[in-house]
Amino acid sequence: MTIAELEAKVERLQIELNLMRHELLKLKGVPVIPGIGPIGEFKDDPSFADAVRFGREYREQVNRESLEEMDREEVAAQAKTEAEAQSKKKRKPRKADARS
Repeated sequence: MTIAELEAKVERLQIELNLMRHELLKLKGVPVIPGIGPIGEFKDDPSFADAVRFGREYREQVNRESLEEMDREEVAAQAKTEAEAQSKKKRKPRKADARS
């Protein structure tokens, strides 16, 4: 057999194994979504609860840092706008054109 044939055979066997797993879970009364897997597989699993908590904490940290950065950029933009407005006020008025 060639490598391509072996890869195809392994792929077919993996699909067949997944189908058999789903059928076994259905027989045990576990709800299964075809192509996705069992539902509630991690219910009451402390490791899964930890993973969910760590993920939530990370997202909150990233969101907080992102919002702080946006606030800093907004303050800098406001300061720049105010500085430009002040510099325009300080400019000397132009003399009227003598030809008028």
